Amino acid sequence: MADVRLRPPVEPLGAPIPARVPTGPRIAGRLHALVLRIDAATPADRDRAIDVLRALSVVGVVLGHWLVTAVTLRADGHLMGDSPLRHMPALTPVSWVLQPLAIFFFVGGRVAAQGYATARTARPEYGPWLAKRLRRLLRPVGTLLFLWMLVVLGLAGAGVAHETISTLLNLVVSPLWFLLVFLVLTAATPLVRRAPGRIAVVACAVVAVLDVAHFATGGVAWVETVRNVNVLAGWLVPYCLGAVWAAGGFVRRRPAALLLVTGLLATAALIVWGGYPASMVGVPGAAMSNLNPLSLAAVTFGLAQCGAALLLSGPLRRLVGQPGAAAPAPGGRRSATPGQFAWALVALMNLSVITIFLWHQTAMLSTTAVTLALTGPLFGLHTAPDAWAWVLVRLLWVPVFVLLLVALCRAFQHVEGDSRRSRNKAS
Repeated sequence: MADVRLRPPVEPLGAPIPARVPTGPRIAGRLHALVLRIDAATPADRDRAIDVLRALSVVGVVLGHWLVTAVTLRADGHLMGDSPLRHMPALTPVSWVLQPLAIFFFVGGRVAAQGYATARTARPEYGPWLAKRLRRLLRPVGTLLFLWMLVVLGLAGAGVAHETISTLLNLVVSPLWFLLVFLVLTAATPLVRRAPGRIAVVACAVVAVLDVAHFATGGVAWVETVRNVNVLAGWLVPYCLGAVWAAGGFVRRRPAALLLVTGLLATAALIVWGGYPASMVGVPGAAMSNLNPLSLAAVTFGLAQCGAALLLSGPLRRLVGQPGAAAPAPGGRRSATPGQFAWALVALMNLSVITIFLWHQTAMLSTTAVTLALTGPLFGLHTAPDAWAWVLVRLLWVPVFVLLLVALCRAFQHVEGDSRRSRNKAS
Protein backbone atom coordinates (compact mmCIF):
# COMPACT_ATOMS: atom_id res chain seq x y z
CA MET A 1 0.00 0.00 0.00
CA ALA A 2 1.88 2.99 -1.26
CA ASP A 3 1.67 6.48 0.08
CA VAL A 4 1.37 9.74 -1.78
CA ARG A 5 4.79 11.32 -1.98
CA LEU A 6 4.81 15.01 -2.77
CA ARG A 7 7.82 16.88 -3.98
CA PRO A 8 9.03 19.66 -1.67
CA PRO A 9 7.57 22.90 -3.00
CA VAL A 10 9.87 25.62 -4.21
CA GLU A 11 8.73 27.74 -1.29
CA PRO A 12 8.14 26.54 2.29
CA LEU A 13 4.69 25.05 2.85
CA GLY A 14 3.74 27.88 5.15
CA ALA A 15 4.75 30.63 2.74
CA PRO A 16 2.03 32.44 0.76
CA ILE A 17 1.74 32.13 -3.01
CA PRO A 18 3.27 35.42 -4.17
CA ALA A 19 0.75 37.94 -5.46
CA ARG A 20 -1.16 35.32 -7.44
CA VAL A 21 -3.79 34.17 -5.02
CA PRO A 22 -7.31 35.27 -6.06
CA THR A 23 -8.74 38.25 -4.30
CA GLY A 24 -11.71 37.83 -2.00
CA PRO A 25 -12.16 36.47 1.48
CA ARG A 26 -8.93 35.53 3.20
CA ILE A 27 -10.09 31.95 3.84
CA ALA A 28 -10.82 31.41 0.15
CA GLY A 29 -7.42 32.78 -0.79
CA ARG A 30 -5.65 30.51 1.65
CA LEU A 31 -7.64 27.52 0.39
CA HIS A 32 -6.66 28.23 -3.21
CA ALA A 33 -3.04 28.66 -2.12
CA LEU A 34 -3.04 25.32 -0.31
CA VAL A 35 -4.58 23.52 -3.30
CA LEU A 36 -2.05 25.09 -5.66
CA ARG A 37 0.85 24.05 -3.42
CA ILE A 38 -0.39 20.44 -3.26
CA ASP A 39 -0.75 20.39 -7.02
CA ALA A 40 2.69 21.92 -7.59
CA ALA A 41 4.31 19.50 -5.14
CA THR A 42 2.98 16.45 -6.98
CA PRO A 43 5.53 14.82 -9.32
CA ALA A 44 4.57 15.39 -12.94
CA ASP A 45 5.01 11.71 -13.81
CA ARG A 46 2.73 10.44 -11.04
CA ASP A 47 -0.29 8.48 -12.27
CA ARG A 48 -3.00 10.26 -10.32
CA ALA A 49 -5.64 7.75 -11.40
CA ILE A 50 -4.04 5.20 -9.06
CA ASP A 51 -4.56 7.47 -6.07
CA VAL A 52 -8.13 8.26 -7.10
CA LEU A 53 -8.97 4.56 -7.43
CA ARG A 54 -7.43 3.82 -4.03
CA ALA A 55 -9.38 6.65 -2.42
CA LEU A 56 -12.64 5.54 -4.05
CA SER A 57 -12.15 1.95 -2.91
CA VAL A 58 -11.57 3.02 0.71
CA VAL A 59 -14.57 5.37 0.62
CA GLY A 60 -16.66 2.48 -0.68
CA VAL A 61 -15.55 0.22 2.16
CA VAL A 62 -16.23 2.91 4.77
CA LEU A 63 -19.70 3.77 3.45
CA GLY A 64 -20.45 0.07 3.06
CA HIS A 65 -19.75 -0.59 6.72
CA TRP A 66 -21.67 2.47 7.83
CA LEU A 67 -24.76 1.80 5.70
CA VAL A 68 -24.89 -2.00 5.48
CA THR A 69 -23.91 -2.68 9.11
CA ALA A 70 -26.27 -1.87 11.98
CA VAL A 71 -25.86 -2.08 15.75
CA THR A 72 -29.24 -2.64 17.33
CA LEU A 73 -30.37 -2.48 20.95
CA ARG A 74 -32.14 -5.72 21.83
CA ALA A 75 -34.91 -6.13 24.39
CA ASP A 76 -32.44 -7.60 26.88
CA GLY A 77 -30.34 -4.41 26.71
CA HIS A 78 -27.50 -5.89 24.63
CA LEU A 79 -26.07 -4.36 21.47
CA MET A 80 -26.03 -6.84 18.59
CA GLY A 81 -25.02 -6.64 14.94
CA ASP A 82 -27.56 -6.64 12.12
CA SER A 83 -27.86 -5.60 8.48
CA PRO A 84 -30.58 -3.92 6.41
CA LEU A 85 -29.83 -6.46 3.68
CA ARG A 86 -31.30 -9.17 5.89
CA HIS A 87 -34.61 -7.33 6.21
CA MET A 88 -34.75 -5.60 2.81
CA PRO A 89 -33.28 -7.77 0.00
CA ALA A 90 -34.20 -5.04 -2.47
CA LEU A 91 -31.11 -3.20 -1.20
CA THR A 92 -28.83 -5.93 -2.57
CA PRO A 93 -27.62 -3.78 -5.53
CA VAL A 94 -26.11 -1.40 -2.97
CA SER A 95 -23.59 -4.12 -2.14
CA TRP A 96 -22.42 -4.13 -5.76
CA VAL A 97 -21.28 -0.52 -5.33
CA LEU A 98 -20.09 -0.60 -1.72
CA GLN A 99 -17.85 -3.66 -2.02
CA PRO A 100 -14.86 -2.34 -4.04
CA LEU A 101 -12.16 -4.47 -2.38
CA ALA A 102 -11.01 -5.94 -5.70
CA ILE A 103 -10.07 -2.44 -6.87
CA PHE A 104 -7.96 -1.92 -3.76
CA PHE A 105 -6.06 -5.17 -4.32
CA PHE A 106 -5.78 -4.36 -8.04
CA VAL A 107 -4.20 -0.97 -7.28
CA GLY A 108 -2.10 -2.50 -4.50
CA GLY A 109 -0.70 -5.11 -6.87
CA ARG A 110 0.32 -2.49 -9.39
CA VAL A 111 1.93 -0.22 -6.80
CA ALA A 112 3.79 -3.05 -5.04
CA ALA A 113 5.06 -4.60 -8.28
CA GLN A 114 6.14 -1.24 -9.66
CA GLY A 115 7.76 -0.28 -6.36
CA TYR A 116 9.68 -3.54 -6.13
CA ALA A 117 10.89 -3.19 -9.72
CA THR A 118 12.12 0.32 -8.96
CA ALA A 119 13.79 -0.79 -5.73
CA ARG A 120 15.67 -3.58 -7.51
CA THR A 121 17.64 -1.01 -9.46
CA ALA A 122 19.32 -0.12 -6.16
CA ARG A 123 19.90 -3.84 -5.43
CA PRO A 124 18.07 -3.90 -2.08
CA GLU A 125 17.69 -7.05 -0.03
CA TYR A 126 14.21 -8.56 0.13
CA GLY A 127 13.99 -8.42 3.94
CA PRO A 128 14.51 -4.65 4.34
CA TRP A 129 12.26 -3.97 1.35
CA LEU A 130 9.43 -5.94 2.91
CA ALA A 131 10.01 -4.56 6.42
CA LYS A 132 9.70 -0.99 5.19
CA ARG A 133 6.29 -1.74 3.71
CA LEU A 134 4.98 -3.73 6.61
CA ARG A 135 6.00 -1.09 9.15
CA ARG A 136 3.49 1.44 7.84
CA LEU A 137 0.68 -1.08 8.26
CA LEU A 138 1.63 -2.68 11.55
CA ARG A 139 2.26 0.43 13.67
CA PRO A 140 -1.21 1.96 13.10
CA VAL A 141 -2.84 -1.45 13.63
CA GLY A 142 -0.96 -1.88 16.90
CA THR A 143 -2.17 1.52 18.10
CA LEU A 144 -5.78 0.65 17.30
CA LEU A 145 -5.63 -2.73 19.03
CA PHE A 146 -3.91 -1.31 22.13
CA LEU A 147 -6.50 1.44 22.61
CA TRP A 148 -9.40 -0.95 22.05
CA MET A 149 -7.87 -3.33 24.58
CA LEU A 150 -8.11 -0.49 27.09
CA VAL A 151 -11.70 0.19 26.02
CA VAL A 152 -12.63 -3.48 26.46
CA LEU A 153 -11.05 -3.57 29.91
CA GLY A 154 -12.94 -0.42 30.86
CA LEU A 155 -16.26 -1.78 29.59
CA ALA A 156 -15.74 -5.07 31.38
CA GLY A 157 -14.85 -3.25 34.58
CA ALA A 158 -18.01 -1.17 34.27
CA GLY A 159 -20.12 -4.32 34.09
CA VAL A 160 -21.12 -4.07 30.41
CA ALA A 161 -22.54 -7.37 29.13
CA HIS A 162 -20.07 -9.58 27.29
CA GLU A 163 -22.52 -9.82 24.33
CA THR A 164 -22.25 -6.06 23.82
CA ILE A 165 -18.47 -6.07 24.20
CA SER A 166 -18.19 -8.95 21.73
CA THR A 167 -20.34 -7.10 19.19
CA LEU A 168 -18.32 -3.89 19.41
CA LEU A 169 -14.95 -5.65 19.31
CA ASN A 170 -15.96 -7.85 16.39
CA LEU A 171 -17.02 -4.84 14.32
CA VAL A 172 -13.66 -3.17 14.97
CA VAL A 173 -11.40 -6.20 14.53
CA SER A 174 -13.14 -8.13 11.76
CA PRO A 175 -12.13 -5.69 8.96
CA LEU A 176 -8.47 -6.29 9.86
CA TRP A 177 -8.50 -9.58 7.91
CA PHE A 178 -8.33 -7.34 4.87
CA LEU A 179 -4.97 -5.91 5.93
CA LEU A 180 -3.66 -9.35 6.91
CA VAL A 181 -4.34 -10.65 3.40
CA PHE A 182 -2.73 -7.55 1.94
CA LEU A 183 0.38 -8.15 4.06
CA VAL A 184 0.69 -11.73 2.79
CA LEU A 185 0.26 -10.68 -0.84
CA THR A 186 2.78 -7.87 -0.41
CA ALA A 187 5.28 -10.41 0.88
CA ALA A 188 4.62 -12.52 -2.24
CA THR A 189 5.22 -9.61 -4.66
CA PRO A 190 8.61 -10.85 -5.98
CA LEU A 191 7.02 -14.21 -6.84
CA VAL A 192 3.90 -12.61 -8.33
CA ARG A 193 6.00 -10.43 -10.65
CA ARG A 194 7.52 -13.47 -12.34
CA ALA A 195 4.29 -14.68 -13.95
CA PRO A 196 1.32 -12.64 -12.76
CA GLY A 197 -1.04 -13.73 -15.53
CA ARG A 198 -0.47 -17.45 -14.99
CA ILE A 199 -0.68 -17.12 -11.21
CA ALA A 200 -4.01 -15.29 -11.57
CA VAL A 201 -5.41 -18.12 -13.69
CA VAL A 202 -4.23 -20.76 -11.19
CA ALA A 203 -5.65 -18.78 -8.25
CA CYS A 204 -9.00 -18.43 -10.00
CA ALA A 205 -9.01 -22.17 -10.71
CA VAL A 206 -8.33 -22.94 -7.04
CA VAL A 207 -11.36 -20.88 -6.02
CA ALA A 208 -13.52 -22.60 -8.65
CA VAL A 209 -12.48 -26.12 -7.58
CA LEU A 210 -13.09 -25.44 -3.90
CA ASP A 211 -16.49 -23.91 -4.65
CA VAL A 212 -17.45 -26.98 -6.68
CA ALA A 213 -16.45 -29.11 -3.69
CA HIS A 214 -18.62 -26.91 -1.47
CA PHE A 215 -21.73 -27.47 -3.56
CA ALA A 216 -20.97 -31.14 -4.28
CA THR A 217 -20.56 -32.10 -0.63
CA GLY A 218 -23.23 -29.84 0.80
CA GLY A 219 -20.71 -27.80 2.75
CA VAL A 220 -19.24 -30.47 5.01
CA ALA A 221 -16.94 -29.21 7.74
CA TRP A 222 -13.59 -30.30 6.30
CA VAL A 223 -14.39 -28.83 2.88
CA GLU A 224 -15.37 -25.51 4.45
CA THR A 225 -12.11 -25.51 6.39
CA VAL A 226 -10.10 -26.04 3.21
CA ARG A 227 -12.21 -23.41 1.44
CA ASN A 228 -10.65 -20.75 3.65
CA VAL A 229 -7.76 -20.90 1.16
CA ASN A 230 -10.07 -18.88 -1.10
CA VAL A 231 -9.47 -15.80 1.05
CA LEU A 232 -5.90 -15.67 -0.24
CA ALA A 233 -6.44 -17.23 -3.66
CA GLY A 234 -9.41 -15.01 -4.46
CA TRP A 235 -7.74 -11.70 -3.67
CA LEU A 236 -4.56 -12.90 -5.36
CA VAL A 237 -6.41 -12.63 -8.69
CA PRO A 238 -6.86 -8.82 -8.76
CA TYR A 239 -3.46 -8.40 -7.09
CA CYS A 240 -1.85 -10.31 -9.98
CA LEU A 241 -3.79 -8.28 -12.51
CA GLY A 242 -2.33 -5.18 -10.88
CA ALA A 243 1.15 -6.64 -11.41
CA VAL A 244 0.24 -7.22 -15.07
CA TRP A 245 -0.76 -3.57 -15.28
CA ALA A 246 2.57 -2.52 -13.73
CA ALA A 247 4.44 -4.62 -16.30
CA GLY A 248 2.85 -2.70 -19.17
CA GLY A 249 -0.28 -4.74 -19.69
CA PHE A 250 -3.74 -3.35 -20.42
CA VAL A 251 -2.37 -0.60 -22.64
CA ARG A 252 -5.35 -0.95 -24.96
CA ARG A 253 -8.96 -0.63 -23.92
CA ARG A 254 -10.03 -3.98 -25.38
CA PRO A 255 -8.61 -6.17 -22.56
CA ALA A 256 -10.21 -3.88 -19.98
CA ALA A 257 -13.58 -4.06 -21.74
CA LEU A 258 -13.21 -7.84 -21.97
CA LEU A 259 -12.58 -8.07 -18.21
CA LEU A 260 -15.63 -5.92 -17.51
CA VAL A 261 -18.05 -7.74 -19.82
CA THR A 262 -16.93 -11.32 -19.10
CA GLY A 263 -16.76 -10.60 -15.38
CA LEU A 264 -20.30 -9.26 -15.32
CA LEU A 265 -21.68 -12.10 -17.46
CA ALA A 266 -19.94 -14.76 -15.38
CA THR A 267 -21.17 -13.19 -12.13
CA ALA A 268 -24.75 -13.01 -13.41
CA ALA A 269 -24.60 -16.65 -14.55
CA LEU A 270 -23.26 -17.81 -11.19
CA ILE A 271 -26.01 -15.95 -9.32
CA VAL A 272 -28.89 -17.02 -11.59
CA TRP A 273 -27.88 -20.62 -12.28
CA GLY A 274 -25.02 -21.41 -9.91
CA GLY A 275 -26.70 -20.95 -6.55
CA TYR A 276 -24.54 -18.03 -5.40
CA PRO A 277 -26.08 -15.18 -3.36
CA ALA A 278 -26.65 -11.90 -5.16
CA SER A 279 -25.22 -9.80 -2.34
CA MET A 280 -21.48 -9.13 -2.59
CA VAL A 281 -21.21 -8.70 1.18
CA GLY A 282 -22.14 -11.07 3.97
CA VAL A 283 -25.75 -11.07 5.17
CA PRO A 284 -26.53 -12.30 8.71
CA GLY A 285 -28.44 -15.56 8.59
CA ALA A 286 -27.70 -16.30 4.92
CA ALA A 287 -26.76 -19.86 3.99
CA MET A 288 -23.71 -18.69 2.03
CA SER A 289 -21.56 -15.58 1.84
CA ASN A 290 -19.61 -14.34 -1.13
CA LEU A 291 -16.95 -12.90 1.18
CA ASN A 292 -16.53 -15.43 3.99
CA PRO A 293 -14.70 -17.16 2.47
CA LEU A 294 -14.35 -15.56 -0.95
CA SER A 295 -16.50 -17.22 -3.60
CA LEU A 296 -16.07 -17.60 -7.35
CA ALA A 297 -18.87 -15.05 -7.84
CA ALA A 298 -16.89 -12.49 -5.84
CA VAL A 299 -13.79 -13.24 -7.95
CA THR A 300 -15.62 -12.81 -11.26
CA PHE A 301 -17.26 -9.65 -9.93
CA GLY A 302 -13.77 -8.46 -9.01
CA LEU A 303 -12.64 -9.05 -12.60
CA ALA A 304 -15.45 -6.76 -13.75
CA GLN A 305 -14.38 -4.15 -11.19
CA CYS A 306 -10.78 -4.28 -12.44
CA GLY A 307 -11.97 -3.82 -16.01
CA ALA A 308 -14.09 -0.85 -14.96
CA ALA A 309 -11.14 0.66 -13.08
CA LEU A 310 -8.96 0.41 -16.18
CA LEU A 311 -11.60 2.02 -18.38
CA LEU A 312 -12.11 4.82 -15.86
CA SER A 313 -8.40 5.55 -15.45
CA GLY A 314 -8.27 7.95 -18.39
CA PRO A 315 -11.29 10.02 -17.33
CA LEU A 316 -10.03 10.07 -13.74
CA ARG A 317 -6.66 11.44 -14.85
CA ARG A 318 -8.43 14.20 -16.72
CA LEU A 319 -10.70 14.86 -13.74
CA VAL A 320 -7.85 15.56 -11.31
CA GLY A 321 -5.79 17.45 -13.89
CA GLN A 322 -2.03 17.74 -14.30
CA PRO A 323 0.48 19.68 -12.19
CA GLY A 324 0.64 23.39 -12.91
CA ALA A 325 -2.68 23.55 -14.74
CA ALA A 326 -4.08 26.46 -12.74
CA ALA A 327 -6.67 28.63 -14.41
CA PRO A 328 -5.72 32.27 -15.00
CA ALA A 329 -7.96 34.81 -13.31
CA PRO A 330 -8.47 38.50 -14.10
CA GLY A 331 -5.47 40.59 -13.16
CA GLY A 332 -2.94 37.83 -13.86
CA ARG A 333 -3.69 35.91 -10.69
CA ARG A 334 -4.14 32.16 -10.52
CA SER A 335 -7.05 30.27 -9.05
CA ALA A 336 -7.15 26.55 -8.52
CA THR A 337 -9.28 24.60 -10.99
CA PRO A 338 -11.98 22.12 -9.91
CA GLY A 339 -9.62 19.34 -10.97
CA GLN A 340 -6.90 20.66 -8.68
CA PHE A 341 -9.38 20.82 -5.80
CA ALA A 342 -10.34 17.22 -6.52
CA TRP A 343 -6.69 16.18 -6.58
CA ALA A 344 -5.95 17.96 -3.30
CA LEU A 345 -8.77 16.02 -1.63
CA VAL A 346 -7.52 12.73 -3.09
CA ALA A 347 -3.92 13.44 -2.09
CA LEU A 348 -4.87 14.28 1.50
CA MET A 349 -7.04 11.16 1.74
CA ASN A 350 -4.20 8.96 0.51
CA LEU A 351 -1.87 10.37 3.13
CA SER A 352 -4.26 9.01 5.78
CA VAL A 353 -5.77 6.05 3.94
CA ILE A 354 -4.77 3.46 6.56
CA THR A 355 -5.92 5.68 9.41
CA ILE A 356 -9.29 6.17 7.72
CA PHE A 357 -9.73 2.45 7.21
CA LEU A 358 -8.70 1.50 10.73
CA TRP A 359 -10.77 4.06 12.63
CA HIS A 360 -13.98 4.36 10.58
CA GLN A 361 -15.76 1.65 12.58
CA THR A 362 -14.66 3.29 15.82
CA ALA A 363 -16.27 6.53 14.63
CA MET A 364 -19.58 4.78 14.04
CA LEU A 365 -19.46 2.76 17.26
CA SER A 366 -18.47 5.78 19.36
CA THR A 367 -21.44 7.70 18.02
CA THR A 368 -23.68 4.72 18.73
CA ALA A 369 -22.45 4.22 22.30
CA VAL A 370 -22.32 7.88 23.34
CA THR A 371 -25.76 8.75 22.01
CA LEU A 372 -27.24 5.65 23.63
CA ALA A 373 -25.80 6.67 27.00
CA LEU A 374 -26.93 10.28 26.67
CA THR A 375 -30.33 10.06 24.98
CA GLY A 376 -31.38 6.41 24.86
CA PRO A 377 -32.24 4.51 21.65
CA LEU A 378 -32.43 6.61 18.49
CA PHE A 379 -34.05 5.61 15.21
CA GLY A 380 -31.55 4.78 12.50
CA LEU A 381 -28.77 4.30 15.03
CA HIS A 382 -29.94 1.75 17.60
CA THR A 383 -33.11 0.36 16.03
CA ALA A 384 -33.59 -2.65 13.77
CA PRO A 385 -32.82 -1.85 10.08
CA ASP A 386 -36.13 -3.24 8.84
CA ALA A 387 -37.75 -0.23 7.15
CA TRP A 388 -36.94 2.15 4.32
CA ALA A 389 -37.24 5.02 6.77
CA TRP A 390 -34.26 3.51 8.62
CA VAL A 391 -32.16 3.86 5.46
CA LEU A 392 -33.08 7.52 5.03
CA VAL A 393 -32.36 8.36 8.66
CA ARG A 394 -29.12 6.39 8.54
CA LEU A 395 -27.95 8.59 5.69
CA LEU A 396 -28.50 11.59 7.98
CA TRP A 397 -26.18 10.01 10.55
CA VAL A 398 -23.34 9.62 8.04
CA PRO A 399 -22.15 13.26 8.36
CA VAL A 400 -21.87 12.72 12.12
CA PHE A 401 -19.73 9.64 11.51
CA VAL A 402 -17.60 11.65 9.08
CA LEU A 403 -16.98 14.46 11.57
CA LEU A 404 -15.90 12.03 14.27
CA LEU A 405 -13.72 10.14 11.79
CA VAL A 406 -11.99 13.40 10.84
CA ALA A 407 -11.30 14.04 14.51
CA LEU A 408 -9.89 10.52 14.94
CA CYS A 409 -7.71 10.97 11.85
CA ARG A 410 -6.31 14.21 13.23
CA ALA A 411 -5.55 12.42 16.49
CA PHE A 412 -3.91 9.30 15.03
CA GLN A 413 -2.69 10.22 11.54
CA HIS A 414 0.75 11.00 12.99
CA VAL A 415 1.22 7.27 13.65
CA GLU A 416 0.82 6.54 9.96
CA GLY A 417 2.93 9.59 9.10
CA ASP A 418 5.73 8.50 11.44
CA SER A 419 5.73 5.07 9.81
CA ARG A 420 5.95 6.67 6.37
CA ARG A 421 8.82 8.96 7.36
CA SER A 422 10.79 6.13 8.95
CA ARG A 423 10.22 4.08 5.83
CA ASN A 424 11.45 6.85 3.58
CA LYS A 425 14.55 7.40 5.75
CA ALA A 426 15.34 3.70 5.58
CA SER A 427 15.08 3.80 1.83
